[in-house]
Amino acid sequence: MRTNFTKMTGAGNDFVVIDNRSKRIKTASKVAKLLCDRRWGIGADGLLLLEKSRRASYRMLYYNADGSYGGMCGNGGRCIAWFAFINKIAGKAHEFEALDHIYAAKIGKNEVVLTMKDPRNVRIGDEIAFESGKLVVNSIDTGSPHVVVPVDNLAEGVKLADVDVLAIGRKLRFDPQFSPSGTNVNFIERAGHNSVKIRTYERGVEDETLACGTGSIASAIVAARLWNLRSPIGIVPKSNMPLRVEFKDEAGVISQVRLAGPASVVYTGSIEL
Repeated sequence: MRTNFTKMTGAGNDFVVIDNRSKRIKTASKVAKLLCDRRWGIGADGLLLLEKSRRASYRMLYYNADGSYGGMCGNGGRCIAWFAFINKIAGKAHEFEALDHIYAAKIGKNEVVLTMKDPRNVRIGDEIAFESGKLVVNSIDTGSPHVVVPVDNLAEGVKLADVDVLAIGRKLRFDPQFSPSGTNVNFIERAGHNSVKIRTYERGVEDETLACGTGSIASAIVAARLWNLRSPIGIVPKSNMPLRVEFKDEAGVISQVRLAGPASVVYTGSIEL
């Protein structure tokens, strides 16, 4: 079966996007593992399927590179919104369905703005047993579960560039505290006025990624709580392609969260499945 695809990137988070309104792809998990393999496939952090929806312009299904169902992906949502717009599936302002939620997308000149689900389970300053001592972490669910760790919590004077994201991220991702589903892990440091640098270990990819949308939101909200930053907060991921997180924080309740940044097509093609 020959299938058309579009390779896309959202601030360095890369995806294979397929219009699956015909439901030709039925074993999405297997296809995701095949297509996302960086040696034997197209190569990507995840697979995005655009399918029909009765509630919105379309439905987004997101699968991680390891074939697991990924839930919501912020940069993936921005990419699929751009894909839907350029392929005349939806207009400049539209809504799409993912999991149990309706997301609103707005196409701008140089960015896609996505209104996200309100975050849940914000926990600041939890101590967990880690290696030979304790580590202070912050956790939040922004559509996917995330742990956010300021680099100063790892060791005094450590810089973000020197963090072993793969080793430490993997340990935290599989820590019993976050079982059974595990968590994504973000390491953050301040980056000038009202902005934050982040590096992210993503579950499902099981590696560091160049950017993470829901991780950017998690990091912005935690940074606002820890360092008194105010919306909008600039996010500088490993790709150095900036993202922007906007939200309201009233009486400790976070709402009206928006993720903004670039989304673009890398190339298009077809592949035999």
